[in-house]
Amino acid sequence: MDKLRSMEVFVAVVDAGSLSAAADTFRISPVMVGKHIKYLEERLGARLLARTTRRQHLTEIGAQYLAQCRQILAQVQAAETGAVAMRATPRGKLKITAPVSFGSECLAPLMADYLDAYPEVSLELNLNDRLVDLVEEGFDAAIRIGKLDDSGMVARPLRPYAMVICAAPAYLEKHGVPHTPDELARHECLDFMQWARHLRWRLNGKEGAREESRFRSNNGQALRVAALHGFGIVMQAEILMAGDIAAGRLLPILTDHVPPARPMHLLYARDRQPTPKLTTLIEFILQRYGPAAIPPPATLT
Repeated sequence: MDKLRSMEVFVAVVDAGSLSAAADTFRISPVMVGKHIKYLEERLGARLLARTTRRQHLTEIGAQYLAQCRQILAQVQAAETGAVAMRATPRGKLKITAPVSFGSECLAPLMADYLDAYPEVSLELNLNDRLVDLVEEGFDAAIRIGKLDDSGMVARPLRPYAMVICAAPAYLEKHGVPHTPDELARHECLDFMQWARHLRWRLNGKEGAREESRFRSNNGQALRVAALHGFGIVMQAEILMAGDIAAGRLLPILTDHVPPARPMHLLYARDRQPTPKLTTLIEFILQRYGPAAIPPPATLT
C-alpha cells in the first residue's frame, strides 16, 4: 500500500470519528479503510486505534503518530503547492553555460534584461569554451557553437556564428595590408589557444600564419586588446569585434577568405512540462538571437 495514502486515511478516520465516514471521504469501502489502518499498525508493530462496538479512540502511540502524520502531510501539501506555483509563474534558479565571447558580449546583457522582466528568477551564467555535460553538471540550457554531437537534447537554431579578420590601422600602416592568406606568414597573427591544431588560421584550406604565434591566449578578449594595441592581426568572432570595427579602431581584412560562419544552437533537456522559467528564457534568447524564421525544435537522437 501507499504509505502516504494510508496516513491520510488514518487522519481522516480520527477526524471523521469512524471508518465509514472516512470511507465516504475517500470513496472507498470501510473494509479498505480498515486495511489501511492495519497496514500502518503492522509496520509500526503497535495499535493506533482502540475499538469497541460503540466507539474508537486513539492509543498513546496512535496520538503521537497522528501528530507526526499531520506534520508530514502538511509538508507534502506545501511541496506540491510550491511545485504548482513554480509552474504557474517564472521563479527559481536557472543555470546556463555559453562560450566565453558570445556569453560575455551577447548573453550577459540579454540576461540582465531577462532578470528585469522576471524578478522572481535568479540566474547563474557559466562562461566556458569547453564542452560541458548539461545533465551531469546541472545546467538548464547551453549555447553551443559548431556541429552538434548526437544527444537527447532539444536543439533550437540561433544565428550562425560569424568570424572576422582585422587589425589596428597603425599596425596595417606599419606592416602593410595582406591580400592573400599566404601573406600572413610575414605578419604577427594572434593565436587562439582553443582552436584545434589542424584548424588554426586555415583560410581556403591553407594555413597562412606562422607555425608558432608570438602571442597566444585562450581568451578572445585578450587577443582583441592586443590587436587594439597594434601588435598583430586577430581572427575572432564578429560579435566581439563589431564595436571596434564600427568605431574604426580595427579594420577588417581578407574579407573574401574568412572561414564560413558556424552553426550555433540553444540546447536544453527534453521535458514534457518545462517550467515557466525555462520556457521564458528560451523565448527571450530566440527573440533576440534566433534566425529570422525559427523552425520547429529539432531533437537530436
